Amino acid sequence: MSIKDYIVQNFKDDDNETIRKAIDESVKEYNEDSLPGLGVFFMLVWENSSEDEKNTILEKIKSNLK
Repeated sequence: MSIKDYIVQNFKDDDNETIRKAIDESVKEYNEDSLPGLGVFFMLVWENSSEDEKNTILEKIKSNLK
């Protein structure tokens, strides 16, 4: 099973609060073990975003690369 499939399978039935908590904890603790999972979340968002949404995401990323 790929990392993507594992992450999707793990979280697909969770509610928004559970997913948010997992993201917040990963970011707060800067746990490098959770970076692949965050990457999968990002990939899912990116693949399902419009061009305008992608541009907004890119602007947010760029503005935080200081």
